[in-house]
Amino acid sequence: MAFLRAIGTFFKYIWYALDGLRKVLHLVLLLLIFGVIVAAASRDLPIVPREAALVLAPEGRLVEERSGAPFERALAEATGDAEAETRVRDLVDVLRAAREDDRIKAVVLDLSKMSGGGLPALQDLAAEIAAVRKAGKRVLAWGEYLDQRQYYLAAQADEVYIDPFGGVLLQGYAYFRTYYKGTLDKLGVKVHVFKVGTHKSAPDTWIRTDMSPEDREEAQGWVGALWTAYKTDVATARGIEPDALQAYADKAGEGVREFAGDTAQYAQSRGLVNGLKTREQFEDVVSGLAGMDEDEHSYNSVDWRQYLSVVRSEEALHKKADRNVAVIVASGEIMDGEQPPGTVGGDTLAALLRDARFDDEVKAVVLRIDSPGGSMMASEVVRREVAALKAVGKPVVASMASVAASGGYYIAMDADRILAAPSTITGSIGVFAVLPTFEDTLGKVGVTTDGFGTTKLAGAEHIERGLNPELGSILQSSVENAYQRFVGAAAKARDRKVEEIDSIAQGKVWSGKDAKAAGLIDDFGNVDDAIRIAAELASLGPHHGTRWVEQSSDWRDALALKMGATAARFVAGTGFAPLEPPIPGAALLREEVKHLERMRALQGRPLYFCGCEPR
Repeated sequence: MAFLRAIGTFFKYIWYALDGLRKVLHLVLLLLIFGVIVAAASRDLPIVPREAALVLAPEGRLVEERSGAPFERALAEATGDAEAETRVRDLVDVLRAAREDDRIKAVVLDLSKMSGGGLPALQDLAAEIAAVRKAGKRVLAWGEYLDQRQYYLAAQADEVYIDPFGGVLLQGYAYFRTYYKGTLDKLGVKVHVFKVGTHKSAPDTWIRTDMSPEDREEAQGWVGALWTAYKTDVATARGIEPDALQAYADKAGEGVREFAGDTAQYAQSRGLVNGLKTREQFEDVVSGLAGMDEDEHSYNSVDWRQYLSVVRSEEALHKKADRNVAVIVASGEIMDGEQPPGTVGGDTLAALLRDARFDDEVKAVVLRIDSPGGSMMASEVVRREVAALKAVGKPVVASMASVAASGGYYIAMDADRILAAPSTITGSIGVFAVLPTFEDTLGKVGVTTDGFGTTKLAGAEHIERGLNPELGSILQSSVENAYQRFVGAAAKARDRKVEEIDSIAQGKVWSGKDAKAAGLIDDFGNVDDAIRIAAELASLGPHHGTRWVEQSSDWRDALALKMGATAARFVAGTGFAPLEPPIPGAALLREEVKHLERMRALQGRPLYFCGCEPR
């Protein structure tokens, strides 16, 4: 009996302990939920001073669409693993609002954290900066060291200053590729390429040790066009000759030696900057325009991201139009199925286009493309939706950003109009498939394969056996068929003869300027021009709305972004940040790893690969 009572007492205490733990966990859970609700419900309430300078400080790459699913992006930002990106449209919107806002007395360009962006994106921002200056607002730029892309935007300012210990680095544009054939030969890896297009050079990286004559000749054209446009734009903004920029880069070694290694003095002597000032001296200049913030011991300012929240809030208060042009962004590599933002999922993009087709408030569509291509099947899924929009009487205008090549051109070609910047990279009408086999590699270590199949194709997927001849024949025939379909569809869409399109196809890459001359695009223009033309085609008149259509996010995604941003700000505020050792060539290595991952994804479906590279 005593034993049973002891057992009962033991389990009673166990129960009390578990019940107490349950209550504690319940309380913790309630506190977490309460904290989450407060975090989600609370909003930054930026206060714009009566006079202030808008600080435009983009971080990372300039993009049409930020990459990654919202939850994953928030988590990456919170842990410091995210690659920083800034959406061009957000910068455009704050600049447009600032030029009409009497509180904004000046715009300060802080470009130190901007790491990249296509020339068309830079040109769009340059136009908005020019509009701010035209509205009577001063634009000032300061930096320590300014690289080529950073300097392009800085040059658009009324005044450009750099630190006396700083400099301006202009290198021009380069086109170098890495070739793996030598290594693959040593490893015994055979790479089988099936392609159509004399200039379709994307697979060259696996089958050559150097650049092909066709690739070199073609690249000299579009790379030269980019550098010419860069020099012209910057020289016009700074009031100097384009040749002065060429000389600045070509004679940098001699010029810097002339000033005993002082790169800042060299930049000033060549007219690239207005003066040399420390950060504190620069802030004194801005204070004269925007007033002094005594608490911060600097000028009155508002960060562009805070100002953007004000702009977006004001937009939300406006009455929504019932006749809209929908702008749908296709940014990134084109892949099959559903994909997160920053990658063009064939099914994902098709769903957005389909929604626009059945939305009575959408009367026309602008397809904003910034893609080097990818899956042909996914591209065809998107093209069909573009055709379906046109079939129900909704005009479609394709607006090309920095690049719309290969599959990027494929999804654009059926649009009613195609617009691009002169510096857009487009074309690359060609098809290829790549299949590596490892029979020799495994043979080096004594591995052999034996067996049989019931048909000539049985076991063809086992790449350790070498290339199955029947599979090779099928792949080449399929690639040729895909190319003919691509060329035929482009000819029909552009109202040209197949022979004419074939002559400018062959995988050739074109600058926007040359593409217009070749008839691959209709005119030059940015996304605003595309919206205007789409409205005209739909006879909407001047009072239509513009709706940017994005992948839908539920409350969990919104909450994740909010918490991620809060965590990122906390980490930045504490001064602790993930450290990344300055490994030489790390950026190049990351790009090559991505390339290898894309190639690995092709196994089992090489037939539909249109081309990851813009050529």
